Amino acid sequence: QVQLVESGGGLVQPGGSLRLSCAASGFTFSMYRMSWYRQAPGKERELVAIITSRGGSTNYADSVRGRFTISRDNAKNTAYLQMNSLKPEDTAVYYCYVGLAGRDYWGQGTQVTVSS
Repeated sequence: QVQLVESGGGLVQPGGSLRLSCAASGFTFSMYRMSWYRQAPGKERELVAIITSRGGSTNYADSVRGRFTISRDNAKNTAYLQMNSLKPEDTAVYYCYVGLAGRDYWGQGTQVTVSS
């Protein structure tokens, strides 16, 4: 079955960096675009970044463009989100997402807290 497992979250000070990973299994990873979403307390889940199946194209939410970088390693079936210059407003649970065969698949999420 499809599984997405995020890791790499934690507590970081403003201005710091974190790298999130999303280990995928149960489908042909290299054939699907992957996305990162986040959900802050009391807010709706929002799209953060998306990457095409071979990594040739990426797109970002305006709020993270220039600070976050999405990437993938198809040999390792893993997607990444490098987050730099973190701000308190980046505090959220971050989710990995893939859509395939008309269904949505989400990871369990990893908490990112930006605070001094």
